[in-house]
Amino acid sequence: MFDIISSWLTQNVHHIGIAVVVLVFAILLDLVLGDPSPNYPNRLAFKLHPTVLMGNFTKKIEPYFKNSDPKIEKFLGILLGLTVISAFAVPTFLGLWAIYTFLPLYLNILLYAVIGIVLLKMTICVKLETDWAKATAKAINQNDAAETKKYAHFSRRDSKNLNATQMGSAVIESMSENLIDFKLSPMMSFALFGVTGAIAFRAINTLDGMVGFKTKEHINTGWFSANLDNFVNYIPTRLTALLMIVAAAILRMDAKNAWRVARRDHKKTPSRNHGWPMAAIAGALRIQLEKPGQYILGDPQEPLSGDKVLEALKIRDVTIVLWGLICVAVLVLVRLWIFPI
Repeated sequence: MFDIISSWLTQNVHHIGIAVVVLVFAILLDLVLGDPSPNYPNRLAFKLHPTVLMGNFTKKIEPYFKNSDPKIEKFLGILLGLTVISAFAVPTFLGLWAIYTFLPLYLNILLYAVIGIVLLKMTICVKLETDWAKATAKAINQNDAAETKKYAHFSRRDSKNLNATQMGSAVIESMSENLIDFKLSPMMSFALFGVTGAIAFRAINTLDGMVGFKTKEHINTGWFSANLDNFVNYIPTRLTALLMIVAAAILRMDAKNAWRVARRDHKKTPSRNHGWPMAAIAGALRIQLEKPGQYILGDPQEPLSGDKVLEALKIRDVTIVLWGLICVAVLVLVRLWIFPI
């Protein structure tokens, strides 16, 4: 009996070790290489990035899921979402399962870890955002609106009529949203469901970005994708806001104000989820974040300078570390019972 228990623990500790290695090295790989952008020197790397592939695939097949009947089109929207998720998650699972199951011992571990690290890294984006944020902060401090607008794609916001301060607000807001979508949720999806879970989350989030808008074109086909993204991010966004407050306390920023503003202003944004971390960081930084004509978060207790963008990066980084510790605890518990690929 002791030998059976010992063997079971040894095998699962082995699985835990692989998972931790994949998670840690995926983040380190991103910090070293970053992510390709549309103006990346190697445009092929950008075109082959899973997020880009998912977006292009969604755009290509969406017309086949259209229908003049709204009810039928909503049903087809479910099929659209499941098709895109399956198209990327299923091959990921089968490929990693085959590698781990059929290749010789040690070779299977090595190849699984390498491929797992690369795939997980492609669901996470830290360095590219950091570089853009630092460049924007420098431009804001120099009051160079033209230079600031070079990084408008960071926030996907029309920068035509925005000044440097408003662009700074857009950057910090986007940083808060991206913290969930491109860092924390993929990490937790991996902790719970392995690399396949991270790829599935990236597909869900990409679907929301492609068709999850309440426009006439996507109101029916995108409702499932939008609500699925809201569902999977429901707990992560709220937990992230709490960790941001803890991070603010660690960094000796205004954690009390972060909690106050998060509770007061989180409902002001169109997103029922992202308002939490956006309001929390506004409170921690003692600044006002504004999307002109739509919402205002926080109070203008201090000016929104480029230095505030850099402080927001510090809150983001500490939050990622805290979240990573939680993810390690989760994957340890999960892999004591099951080893998801």
